[in-house]
Formats: sequence, structure tokens, C-alpha cells
Amino acid sequence: MRPLLAAAVAGLALAPQAPPAGLLAREPVVAGVRAYYAPGAGIERVDARLIASAKSSIDMAAYVLTDRTVISELGRAAMRGVHVRVYLDGEQMGRFESALAQIAATPNVELRQKRRSRDPMHLKSFVVDHRILRSGSANFSVSGEDYQDNDLIVIESPPLAESFTENFERLWARADNQRIGAR
Repeated sequence: MRPLLAAAVAGLALAPQAPPAGLLAREPVVAGVRAYYAPGAGIERVDARLIASAKSSIDMAAYVLTDRTVISELGRAAMRGVHVRVYLDGEQMGRFESALAQIAATPNVELRQKRRSRDPMHLKSFVVDHRILRSGSANFSVSGEDYQDNDLIVIESPPLAESFTENFERLWARADNQRIGAR
């Protein structure tokens, strides 16, 4: 009986599987993935290192962006010649306007915010050089990175980075966006 059961299980395991449909149709994607959990994981340092590693571009969608270390790293990246675009939620802008003023006029930095609405832009993600995607629940704030229960996922995968970039371009191109700063 056992040999027959083992053969049946092996047969099922080796049987051809139907390709995934729907949301999983584009899977599998091969990627290097790292996960960090706050508090205590040093999420701010992870963000700072990712931004500092940029050579050509950073596209960030930030519900909240108040962490001065992250903002400073964005400014330093722009000064190195990295093209930095930051898309912000319109309802949150008043909370961090002064912190962003320091980079708004920096060459290579473009800032836009979503028109105020009842529907927030709630992403906390960025792409570095079209190959590394940072996402998760942690806002770019001291409380979100150091005190709250949050996660941060870093995915090294050009296809997944491209997927985020396609969505970012759609957000960035909204006709009712407001440009912030000199551009």
C-alpha cells in the first residue's frame, strides 16, 4: 500500500502544472529579496544606503517624507548627478514642507504632489537605477522607521523595478499634480 501511495504522490508532484493565471500570470520573477522589520532594524540606514548607492536615478513615491537623513541623502544623490524624482501625497505636504525646502531647488531634483483629495497616495516606495525596488509599510519618517511596527522589503529585480516605474510614471503624469520648487 505504501509503495502505491508513494508512487501516486510522486506522480502528482511530477505532473505538468497549468500556467498561473490572473495576478500570478507574470510569475515567477527571479529576485534577490531582503526584509527588515521595525522597530530595531535600522530601516533609516537601509534607506540611506540604498539612496547613496544610486548612480543614475531615483524615483520615490512617499506618503510621508520627513526623515531628514533620507531627505539629505536624496539631496546628496542629486548633487552627484543622480536624477531624483519624488512624488508626494497632497494631504501630507504641509507636515513636511520645510524639510523638503532644502532639496526643492537642488539641480536634478523634481518634486510633485498629488492634488488634495479624499483618496491618498499611500505608497512608501522607491526605485534605484531601474533595478532595486524598496517598498513596505514604513513611512520615510523617524516614527515610521524607528518606533512603529513596520516592514521594509528590498527587491533587486529589474522586472519588478520596471513594474513600479510604470505605475510611478502614471502617477507622475497626472494633469492635476502640483510641481514643488523651482521646476
